[in-house]
Amino acid sequence: MSGYHFDRLKILIIDDNAHMRKMMSVILQAFGVTAIFEACDGPGGWMKFRSCNPDMIFLDWMMPGMNGLEFTRLVRNAKDSHNPFIPIIMVTGYTQIEHVQRARDAGVTEFLAKPISAKSVLMRMTVATENPRSFVRTQNYFGPCRRRRSSEVYQGQERRTQLAQDNALAVAGTQRLGAA
Repeated sequence: MSGYHFDRLKILIIDDNAHMRKMMSVILQAFGVTAIFEACDGPGGWMKFRSCNPDMIFLDWMMPGMNGLEFTRLVRNAKDSHNPFIPIIMVTGYTQIEHVQRARDAGVTEFLAKPISAKSVLMRMTVATENPRSFVRTQNYFGPCRRRRSSEVYQGQERRTQLAQDNALAVAGTQRLGAA
């Protein structure tokens, strides 16, 4: 197992399915997590989030009252959210690419497909801990940078604009030709 001390983590599980909450709790306990908080819906999850100050959230997509996307947006954007940077791992059976993109665009840190395994839970926890992505604020989004890879060619301030990328690729191509 990894060198992490999961016994120091406080984890919040939000899922309307009691069986899934129990399964996730058992997996987390096997990793040494002792502070596990649960909620069966988004509004209850928001109350637990505000009262227990967790280090990480595992969240279902489809729940009554407030779905996982709405909850994520609330955590990321509410003025009274005390930790908008918290890692949020979406746990769901909705694994089509458009669902993954919608979760990413809501501000989810990682995506975990059901059915879950201890290995997949550990992988997501490790990625969220070892490779935290920088956070981005735009007019319509706040959350982890949605790009997993960045261009190694151009590292300037406006690296995401198409003109900057085209210019960087042209320079890189010229440098390769000159090295040959």
